[in-house]
Amino acid sequence: MYVASVRPSERVKGRVPGTVVALGAVSLLTDVSAEMVTAFMPVYLLFTLNMGYAQFGVLDGLYTGATAVLRLVGGHLSDRTHRHKAVAAVGYGLSAVTKLIFPLVGASAFGIGATMAADRAGKGLRTAPRDALISLATPPDRLGAAFGLHRGMDTVGALLGPLMTFLLMYWVGTVAGPVFVVSACFAVVGLIVLVAFVRENPRPATAGPRPSVRAGVALLREPGYRRLAVGSAVLGLATLSDAFVFILVQKATGAPLHLLPLLPLGTALVFLVAAAPVGRLADRIGRWPVFLGGHVLLLGVYVLLLAAGTGYVGVGVALLLHGLFYAATDGVLSARVSALVPESLRASGLAVVQTGQAVARLVSSVGFGFLLQFAAFGTAVHAAIGSLLVAVVVAWRLNAERRAG
Repeated sequence: MYVASVRPSERVKGRVPGTVVALGAVSLLTDVSAEMVTAFMPVYLLFTLNMGYAQFGVLDGLYTGATAVLRLVGGHLSDRTHRHKAVAAVGYGLSAVTKLIFPLVGASAFGIGATMAADRAGKGLRTAPRDALISLATPPDRLGAAFGLHRGMDTVGALLGPLMTFLLMYWVGTVAGPVFVVSACFAVVGLIVLVAFVRENPRPATAGPRPSVRAGVALLREPGYRRLAVGSAVLGLATLSDAFVFILVQKATGAPLHLLPLLPLGTALVFLVAAAPVGRLADRIGRWPVFLGGHVLLLGVYVLLLAAGTGYVGVGVALLLHGLFYAATDGVLSARVSALVPESLRASGLAVVQTGQAVARLVSSVGFGFLLQFAAFGTAVHAAIGSLLVAVVVAWRLNAERRAG
């Protein structure tokens, strides 16, 4: 295991560095932008443009998986140039621009798909450099807390985004233009905060091998890192996208359709409350057990989908479990990866694992979309439960030899 070195100025007992707080503010604003679009898309594509579940699954897979290759590119470039902030800024800027393109493509499935892919490409470029900035600024024993705080601030944006979409739809209906323009404004402000307030020490990292594509891929030769990468990808194959989870919860519980854009609020609220304490818990008891436990909670969400007509109670329980799933997995995985790779390959190491997850979730979205299109609802849900159960067992067995995280 590699141990990160932290500048003395960042070793503030009991606190996370200011860099983490500033990046949290950037993510908050950016997530308002992103979640406005995420909340709007199911209603827009399925009920305004009348797309089938198979088409929606393909587009949702693009939205989820288009980050894959560019995660590797962003990770490598930021490690190679030692300019994590600059590479992240390019990614944030690309996502901001795409929000203004969405209204121009109209009802074209190809245009929507291409724009969604470009938006997620921006996310792919920025994610690994951003997480590297967090991990390099934070003492190793507080990585879980730092990522928990960052994801908590990010989740404030996830709360506000769907709420703003709901209000805009209430005022102007399912007109796409206002949603995307307001979304773009938040994205631009987030980019400004990144450029103006996030600090980065430009000196090259000294711990570990020289950054290169080969060195990044060679991390997979390390048994612990390889098991983590494979295990997280296997779990990604059995993880339904948020859009499908919310659609299925609405259908299974019988909640009114007009509440669909608000369902992400429930997940985000739980995530907001739980992210920091769960991150601290992961620092104490091990990050991999907490990460795996999060997927057990997600399994509970899938099982609840079989209890039809549970109404608002079913919605509340499902969103509680879904929010806890994210609190136990999102930042916790990045903290675990950061503890396994050297400083010089921090972004590349994060990118390899994140790319595996992105590709796996692309396959999951496309496959489940076709299943939901051509099979009965119950059959699709049983398939989701079975696949996640198998994935949890496989991931547990893969990492059984190194559970401490």
